[in-house]
Amino acid sequence: MPWTIGANAQAIQAAHLSQAAGEDVDETARSPVPSGDFTISQDQLVLMTRDHDHSALEEYGGVMGLSNYLNTNLEKGVCGDDADLQARRNAFGSNTYPRKQGKSFWIFLWEAWQDLTLIILIIAAVASMALGIKTEGIKKGWYDGVSISFAVILVIVVTAISDYRQSLQFQNLNEEKRNIYMEVVRGGRRVEVSIYDLVVGDIVPLNIGDQVPADGVFVSGHSLAIDESSMTGESKLVHKNSRQPFLMSGCKVADGSGTMLVTSVGINTEWGMLMTSISEDTGEETPLQVRLSGVTTFIGNVGLTLAAAVLIVVMARYFTGHTKNLDGSPQFQAGKTSVSSTVDGAVKIFMISVIIVVIAVPEGLPLAVTLTLAYSMRKMMADKALVRRLSACETMGSSTTICSDKTGTLTLNKMTVVEAYVGGEKMDSPNSSSQLPTTMVSLLTEGIAQNTNGSVFTPEGGEAVEVSGSPTEKAILCWGLELGMNFEATRSQSSIIHVCPFNSMKKRGGVALKLTNSEVHVHWKGAAEIVLSSCTQYMDLNDQVAALDEEKVMLFMKAIEDMAASSLRCVAIAYRTIDLKDIPTVEEQLTKWALPEDELILLAIVGLKDPCRPGVKDAVRKCQAAGVKVRMVTGDNLQTAKAIALECGILGSDADAIEPNLIEGRAFRALSEVQREETAEKISVMGRSSPNDKLLLVQALKKRGHVVAVTGDGTNDAPALHEADIGLAMGIQGTEVAKESSDIIILDDNFTSVVKVVRWGRSVYANIQKFIQFQLTINVAAIAINVIAAVSSGEVPLNTVQLLWVNLIQDTLAALALATEPPTDHLMHRPPVGRREPLITNIMWRNLLIQSFYQVCVLLVLNFRGRSLLNLENDSSDHANKVKNTLIFNAFVFCQIFNEFNARKPDELNVFKGVTRNHLFMVIVGVTLILQVIMIEFLGTFTSSVKLDWKQWLISIIIGLISWPLDTDVMLLQRFLSHCSTCVAQGIRDMMA
Repeated sequence: MPWTIGANAQAIQAAHLSQAAGEDVDETARSPVPSGDFTISQDQLVLMTRDHDHSALEEYGGVMGLSNYLNTNLEKGVCGDDADLQARRNAFGSNTYPRKQGKSFWIFLWEAWQDLTLIILIIAAVASMALGIKTEGIKKGWYDGVSISFAVILVIVVTAISDYRQSLQFQNLNEEKRNIYMEVVRGGRRVEVSIYDLVVGDIVPLNIGDQVPADGVFVSGHSLAIDESSMTGESKLVHKNSRQPFLMSGCKVADGSGTMLVTSVGINTEWGMLMTSISEDTGEETPLQVRLSGVTTFIGNVGLTLAAAVLIVVMARYFTGHTKNLDGSPQFQAGKTSVSSTVDGAVKIFMISVIIVVIAVPEGLPLAVTLTLAYSMRKMMADKALVRRLSACETMGSSTTICSDKTGTLTLNKMTVVEAYVGGEKMDSPNSSSQLPTTMVSLLTEGIAQNTNGSVFTPEGGEAVEVSGSPTEKAILCWGLELGMNFEATRSQSSIIHVCPFNSMKKRGGVALKLTNSEVHVHWKGAAEIVLSSCTQYMDLNDQVAALDEEKVMLFMKAIEDMAASSLRCVAIAYRTIDLKDIPTVEEQLTKWALPEDELILLAIVGLKDPCRPGVKDAVRKCQAAGVKVRMVTGDNLQTAKAIALECGILGSDADAIEPNLIEGRAFRALSEVQREETAEKISVMGRSSPNDKLLLVQALKKRGHVVAVTGDGTNDAPALHEADIGLAMGIQGTEVAKESSDIIILDDNFTSVVKVVRWGRSVYANIQKFIQFQLTINVAAIAINVIAAVSSGEVPLNTVQLLWVNLIQDTLAALALATEPPTDHLMHRPPVGRREPLITNIMWRNLLIQSFYQVCVLLVLNFRGRSLLNLENDSSDHANKVKNTLIFNAFVFCQIFNEFNARKPDELNVFKGVTRNHLFMVIVGVTLILQVIMIEFLGTFTSSVKLDWKQWLISIIIGLISWPLDTDVMLLQRFLSHCSTCVAQGIRDMMA
């Protein structure tokens, strides 16, 4: 329970504090105690913020007095040089906390050897060693047992190393997820820093959707509401003001805006104490991993059943005298064969069953998924996509539609004012105030400077002015500067009484100002047609207020439509005056007071240009070719949305720009549920949409069977991001609330990065399918060869050590080679993978069965007729048998090496295309070849094999080489037959006509 977590954090915190300061905390402890360069100690700050001790804050002189103790200016923040920041870290700690260590390598090693198959093999190794020493003596008898043991240890170590490396990689990616970048005020300017670089004394601006980065106190703000449920368990929003000033790290800003003074960081915050006692689970299992674990279990059970059946049949053959020695005599004769020899024979038969179990269990399948996901996640980071949930990697490959924001995703998010209507007329030059009267300029600059979340910093020495804030805010502030606005001077001429923050539902924001002459101005800024609808007057170029008659309204509406048609975002600025006595004087009433939003006086309508991102049209075209429909969902004017959609290629032509292809949010939400589902299928562009409209669209599309990906950046986008199959949050403009509700964070806010995520999603699925085809071919072929040989002769050509080596090839090396295949353009020419589509497609079955059939036929021929075919009749039976079995083992491995190339491109003719660009694949194939030569030529004692001459090596390579074109030949034959059947059908139709 969250409440319990918060209580635990307090308990832990209290324990730490009591160790540092003793249990006695009386009133004298509130007297500031110097700490380094500061006149207040860390323990005093922690006690005050932890206990939300308002009286202690007052004794320190309130927020102003506290800032003096911390050498902080409430307007300009800390000075921010390296020496000052280091002094603060030394005195109060850094904003980091020790985390629970992940699992060590030894734990992975412990887990790896607990695999049931490996335990059976260890038992078999002991039995083999005992049998060998008994029959061949200590000098040679230990070879087989030690060989199996060494192979098992090698498999355990390789598995543990692989799992440990993936664990470290996931830990690093989790660290990236936690590393939030935020704005702080240092030296009078807003700078972006990592949350880990925050120090006590920092002044932090807070806006809707932000995470509170440390413990602190409220400095200033309006309608600041905090969601503290993560710490207290209470879902009710807490409004922060001078009476409730304490802010807790880890909570989210639900509404309003403000600034805070940081008083505790890192382990000295409740959130930090929590994080030291919680380790993040990186063991998330994706749906595909769950499915493959089921497949592995099923195949393993089949293998165990086969092994049991073989054990029974071969035991029956043995005890009925049908199993022969090399000289043709029965191995068992009732009443004649000694008990010791009978036990030896039974142990050998048991070893045959163990061999079948070893090759039957495809432990490599889950490993292949893990490797593919880890590789893809690392590469996606390079492509500006941070994966928060592993399952999103898979799901993205199945997405059938992407609902994308416009601003910053399809466009550059670099806005400038390029057109302006002021005083009822279009300005010749929007950036010149020469044609504007004084009062008009004064009101415009007043509204621009005060009704904003942005800021303007003027450096000393005549350097360029620095403007910060959202792209829209920056563009309007820059326009204000062009009109002659002095940001600081303008703000000092009035004081803010109340603020109505901008949100995506109302699409406007306002501020009430008290001027030095006690006059009150209420300024509004927002979507042009919405603000215009609240205006009853406008100010003309003579500084006169004139009535906004129907003709003038039509003129302004035409201006808005013209600007929107030119893909400009239209923003209106308006104001009105109110009587001071109409404003509540009690703070609680003022907090709930709604700013007057009627009878406004229109001052200006500006058009902001936000150009399309380079390459976005090509990215949209790629999605469409891949069967993924791109839909634009934006809060902008419908005409602006239409112009951008045409520019991006989401709409093909003006002929497509009709309802329901092009629809307003309010029209969509007014439809019934059934109508929404039908309409959603056709929507390409939704303008003037609210976050709830986006949620309704996602729900309607999912009901129609779509796999939906959604982009979002605002707090209100969180429900749609959570509802979608894949939520894509924007890394630059996205709020922390949006990011936490998402599955993937697009770090550069670029739509082309979204398309790369689709490619990687398809690549994950394709690479796993490649490995499944490759591994199951080995399983089917090896099981068939050994089962048929065991049942027919009581002996198997492929022994335990050899199959463990093949297992190592398929489980680790092949998984690594095939899992790291980079995505190709070919993937984007296929339709999306269906959510319930079988893992093994018809093409895979065809390739798998062809390869298995070929390998089984060729190797069984060698097994039963190898002596004559290889001219070994004159050799001793024992040596001839070893040469034949070695050749079978060698040819089997070469078949897998060549089949690895086939598995790269299951549905393409040219399986070597792009192979040289995958350096890891080439290295793994090369290493496998070298190790195979070493196994045959130098480690024969341990693998029960003998050296082969050059002719036998050539035979092995040729057998493997023939397996390569088989898939291609069958594919060509299929295409030829398909073409023939089409021609015949066409001929019949022509004859009938």
